[in-house]
Amino acid sequence: MPVLRKTEFTGQITWLGHVPAGSGLQAVPADHLDLGFGGIAGGRHEGENRASCVRVRNLYPEGTEIRNVRQLTILSEEELALIAGDMGMDSVSPAHLGATIVLRGIPDFTFVPPSSRLQGPDGVTLTVDMENRPCVLPGREIEKDHAGFGARFKPAAQNRRGITAWVEHPGRLQLGSELTLFVPDQRAWAP
Repeated sequence: MPVLRKTEFTGQITWLGHVPAGSGLQAVPADHLDLGFGGIAGGRHEGENRASCVRVRNLYPEGTEIRNVRQLTILSEEELALIAGDMGMDSVSPAHLGATIVLRGIPDFTFVPPSSRLQGPDGVTLTVDMENRPCVLPGREIEKDHAGFGARFKPAAQNRRGITAWVEHPGRLQLGSELTLFVPDQRAWAP
C-alpha cells in the first residue's frame, strides 16, 4: 500500500512568480517556471541548503546551514480573497507576498498536512514543508502601494498564509496547469 494517498483534490495554477536573488520580497509574475532540485534558478530561495532563520532558532543558532525546505511559497486563491476582505481591500497581489504559486480548488489549503505532495502533469512534484506563518514583511510590501493597509496583513493572514514547499522532482509549472494533492496515509498524531 502506498504511503501517500492520492486525493480527489486538484489545484489549478492561477498565478506564478519568482523573487529574484538579491531583491526584496516582491515577486515577479511569470507564465511558467522551470524547477530544479534547488528550486527556481536565480531565485531568492534557490538552493538545496540555506542558512537557518528565526523560524528554527529553537533548534540552531541563526545562520547554521540546514536543508532548504522553503524553496517555494504556495498560496490559495480562495484564502487570498479572504485575506483581502478582512483587510478591506478588493484583492491582495501575490507579488506583494513573495508568492511562487497560487492555486484554486484545494480547501483549507494552509493546513494540508506536512509531507503532502503536489504533482503536476509532467511529474513535477512539490513536497509540502508546513504552514507559512504570517509575518510583517508582506505588509511592508503592501504598504508601499496601498498606504494604510500594510499593518492589516498579518492579522488578516492568520491561518491563511499558505505553505512552504521544496522540489522533490524537477519539472515545469505553467499557468492553468493542475497539481494533484497526495497526503500521507497515516493517522493524526495523538500523544
